[in-house]
Amino acid sequence: MHDTQGMQAFPDASALCAPRSLDELLLYRLSRAVRTASGMATRLVEGGFGITRREWGMIGTLAQHGEMTSSALAAHLQLDRVRTSRGLRSLVEKKLVSRRQDEEDRRGVHVRLSPSGRELFERVFPRIAALNTDLLAGIAPAQLDVFLQCLQHLEQRAGALSAQGVVAEKADRRAGGTRHRWPEAG
Repeated sequence: MHDTQGMQAFPDASALCAPRSLDELLLYRLSRAVRTASGMATRLVEGGFGITRREWGMIGTLAQHGEMTSSALAAHLQLDRVRTSRGLRSLVEKKLVSRRQDEEDRRGVHVRLSPSGRELFERVFPRIAALNTDLLAGIAPAQLDVFLQCLQHLEQRAGALSAQGVVAEKADRRAGGTRHRWPEAG
């Protein structure tokens, strides 16, 4: 059984619990859904407003939380400090974010939206919110409640599994990642 995009529909929950194909892997299906939907959001912010998806995440976080340290922003967005620093530098250059040094700890940097950053947020957020609403169209409220409970469980379970170190392998992207390991010596 296939849908209109050629992806196999889940026959029942047992397919998730004992996957036999790529289309029955939860992470694969979630990734496809997120990639498709976030691609639209990326085109919206990049094509319509000249900011990257990462910059939009920073703007949205600062709009929601107000001034924060760059380290707290990185932690909230689950980004490393280098990517956060690059994104903030770009946003400062675009005059969407202002930064100031911490008066007590000169290494610390506080960031907040500038007035133009706040204005941009007010223009972009309704469009992103409408996209999110459109994605949920046709799902009954009771189903959405169950979905949100499942999503919360998945987030908590993923955090617990990550903390347990169930995947011992580490990606070494600074050393070129898999480009320097394939093909494996045989």
